Amino acid sequence: MVELSCFYSLSSPWAYLGGPKLQDIVRRHRARLVLKPFDFQEVVPKTGGVPIRTRPQPRRDYHAVELARWSDYLGLPLNVTPRHYPMQNPAPNWNKHAGWTVIAAQAAGLDAFRLSHAILRALWAEERDIADPAVRQAIADENGYDGAALVAAEGSEAVQAEYRRNGEEAESLCVFGSPTLVLDGELFWGQDRLDFVDRALARRAVRARG
Repeated sequence: MVELSCFYSLSSPWAYLGGPKLQDIVRRHRARLVLKPFDFQEVVPKTGGVPIRTRPQPRRDYHAVELARWSDYLGLPLNVTPRHYPMQNPAPNWNKHAGWTVIAAQAAGLDAFRLSHAILRALWAEERDIADPAVRQAIADENGYDGAALVAAEGSEAVQAEYRRNGEEAESLCVFGSPTLVLDGELFWGQDRLDFVDRALARRAVRARG
């Protein structure tokens, strides 16, 4: 089974918007999707990325326009200025915990993608505070997971080590945006490049059949 890695942040609106299409691509090509949440704020300034909070106001304004356009085009609800996305002075680690939750689910052999999308939807469409462990537990419970167990596992050494490895791998691959898909070492940055991921997987299947 071909493996497709997804490097992203659990606060990325683009990861949220691209979720359904990515899931469809993975299903059709029978690929194994490996979710790799990583410390976006730590890694991307080293690899050429520009976090939204550090961009000039005109670029922030255009970012909001693009989010609205894509939300309308894809038919996915999205608040371009969600209540619980801190544009200034964010609390330390505010968006890391959700990534740890997803890693814990994946390590347990669960469908981590469904949980990941539910968390992203909670932030970007439901005005919920994913930095709150009670909210993360509730989201997990609502989607058929053992929320208490997943939240309890967030701080485990195994989960923390995986999160660090994801960041190190992202940096070594020069990942500078979220989401970034990696197939056979080739990077595809952004949910608007998912068609190219689809094509690459199709070409790979043809080569495999000889």
